[in-house]
Amino acid sequence: MALDVDVVLDRRRLLRRAAIWRALAILVVLGAIGGGIVASGGLRGEHIARLPIEGAIVSDRKILTLVDKLAKDDKVAAVLVSINSPGGTSVGGERLYNALRELDERKPVVAHITTLGASAAYMAAIASDHIVAQRTSLTGSVGVLIQYGQINQLLENWGIQVDKVESGALKAEPNPFQPAPPAAVAVLQSVVDDTFDWFIGLVKDRRELSDAQVARIGDGRIFTGAQALDAGLIDAIGGEKTAVDWLVAERGVPRGLTVRGYEVGDEADDGFLARMGDRVVDRLFATIGLRPSPFDGQGPVDGLWSLWQARAPSDLPEGQ
Repeated sequence: MALDVDVVLDRRRLLRRAAIWRALAILVVLGAIGGGIVASGGLRGEHIARLPIEGAIVSDRKILTLVDKLAKDDKVAAVLVSINSPGGTSVGGERLYNALRELDERKPVVAHITTLGASAAYMAAIASDHIVAQRTSLTGSVGVLIQYGQINQLLENWGIQVDKVESGALKAEPNPFQPAPPAAVAVLQSVVDDTFDWFIGLVKDRRELSDAQVARIGDGRIFTGAQALDAGLIDAIGGEKTAVDWLVAERGVPRGLTVRGYEVGDEADDGFLARMGDRVVDRLFATIGLRPSPFDGQGPVDGLWSLWQARAPSDLPEGQ
């Protein structure tokens, strides 16, 4: 009988221990979930949102959706547009500019150019009322281009001839199989000129530039941050703190707010567990140095290019 009592007591002790371990496990899970909520911003307070504009700018619905989300989020006190991009397509730049202008009507917006903010990326910057750049940042490159190649000489060397039937003399011109006719080049030039007039007019109006200042930047040159300040393309030299200080001093944003970074894709509503899982994976990859590129799958290329890229020395005219 005593043996039976000991067995019962042992079982009770085991049950108590098991209950304690279950309780601890539940607390760990709840703590992880709570940490995930905080990490994903579920319990965040009022803050400044950092919106990244990086890589080639195209008509990307994801970034436009994120801009709209920030405009509607009551906890976003202001938006810091962090730019590191060589530009992109004219249509992508135009759509992003319009979205940022709408955002600026609802929230204070400041732009900060880090390494590079040229062409269509500079178009995004002028959507804000204040632009900050680093001393050695590259910006400007206000211009538009269309590029086309020709392989007619190569085909001729190989004895290959390409013919076509067309509805009009300028349909699909210029094409790579025949020398570009002057009329086709003139049409392309008119398209480039029309888009450039719109772009440079936008810069002149938003930056309140004189005709002399417009003439200086109209050749498409790039500027360092210091040169851009002298040319009237930016407002201040500095980093993110300089941009935030302007929001506080000129737009009445409360001092001391956290700057919270967003990423394109944060606007998707895939459910809490999916978002928390993505956050955990992102942090794990970042910790071990294998973070995936946020620019994969940017979307289709559309319209004319408003893009800066450095030329190789061999591409420069002789003597330069």
